Amino acid sequence: MDAKDILGLPKNSLPIPQDKKSRPQKDSQRKPDGISREVYALTGGVAPLMPSIDVNQLKKRHQPDNEKITWEWLSFTNSARKDNLQLYHWVRVVNGTPPTGDYSFAKYNKTVDVIKYTDEEYEKHLKDPAWTKEETDQLFDLCERFDLRFVVIADRFPSPRSVEELKNRYYSVSKKILIARAPSPADVSGHPLVKEQYNISHEVERKRALSLVLSQTKQQERKDSEVLSEAKKITESRMAAKAARDAELAATLNTTQEGVDKTTVPVDTASPSDMQVAAPLTSIADNAAAAAASLRTLRVYLRTYALDQMVQAASSSAGLRTIKRVEQFLQELKVNLKPKVPTKAVCAEHLELRKEILTLLNLQKLLQNKEEGSSYRESSYTDTPDTPKHLQRGMDQDRTFVPDSVSFGAISADRVGKRDQKRKGPGREAPSSPAQSNKRPRKLKATDS
Repeated sequence: MDAKDILGLPKNSLPIPQDKKSRPQKDSQRKPDGISREVYALTGGVAPLMPSIDVNQLKKRHQPDNEKITWEWLSFTNSARKDNLQLYHWVRVVNGTPPTGDYSFAKYNKTVDVIKYTDEEYEKHLKDPAWTKEETDQLFDLCERFDLRFVVIADRFPSPRSVEELKNRYYSVSKKILIARAPSPADVSGHPLVKEQYNISHEVERKRALSLVLSQTKQQERKDSEVLSEAKKITESRMAAKAARDAELAATLNTTQEGVDKTTVPVDTASPSDMQVAAPLTSIADNAAAAAASLRTLRVYLRTYALDQMVQAASSSAGLRTIKRVEQFLQELKVNLKPKVPTKAVCAEHLELRKEILTLLNLQKLLQNKEEGSSYRESSYTDTPDTPKHLQRGMDQDRTFVPDSVSFGAISADRVGKRDQKRKGPGREAPSSPAQSNKRPRKLKATDS
């Protein structure tokens, strides 16, 4: 009795196993040197992220066979110290010979060359009512001793002087000595003490502002951050509104220009005065539109630069003499040629004032031309008394003014003579005096003819 009988299994022979599928043999990879077997098994044969370097392949430092290197605890001196203090440190000794020379870190000890002055130089150049010679001497001694560490100098200074006052006195005295000893001020203009002047008021204000910032509480800092974020939002909204206004202004200028082109008076019916007034206004609008378009392409520009561009655009149609008259007019009004505080509103008002002055000058010039023309016509009436004034007025309306007195008088006299002859008819006599000729002729009736 066996296990099959106990389990109730049939006593058949085992089935013949089928041929197992042959698995492809893995390529055996040799473990590289320098990597442990466990680490290589974890990577699964994948190349590591960082290349592994075999220590044996590194280039060994060549060491002569006759060199014997030891480390010894030896004393050393520092040339930067004046008290001959001896300290100890480990030193690399080769073949029992310790290194010689100064301490290796002594080269980093730098000192400031403080300028010295004589009694004669002090009496001649360095006198100051706020400082005595004893205080100035003590200040320069401490500056040389503590290498311009003015906080330490202010702590050691016998008089109650602030750090800023000590700095101001030291740098002002050094600058005066350099200028006095130089052959000319241009020779020491590049020296740092002369080129970079110490500003005591700016330094005091800077430290005061810094102390205010450092003394703020967290609540104040949070409030300041909220104010800054709100200011940033306001700036962004203003920039967006400005861009919209610029686009609207450009569209308005284009629409205005189209309206001016459409409503322009024809050349045959327009008078010269209307053309003279409309021409500067049209040119100013064109130049302003061109200047605004050029400024929008820059995106970022100074407001003073924008004002200069707009002033040039507004004055480009005028001559040099007119521009000078505009500037003289501004000076008479006690207005600066360039605003001292060029805000947006101030620049706009300044530009508008210039445009109004330019328009006023154009109108004055036009009025002067009309007055000269009327005075010339009045003088022509006295020269040609045979010409009726109402007839002359009609001639002026029909034709342009010709500044030629001789031809003007001759033509008018001939025309008036021929007209009188036609009215008189054959057999009528000419009037005996000019006063009779100026009388209005009687209308002819049908029975008279």
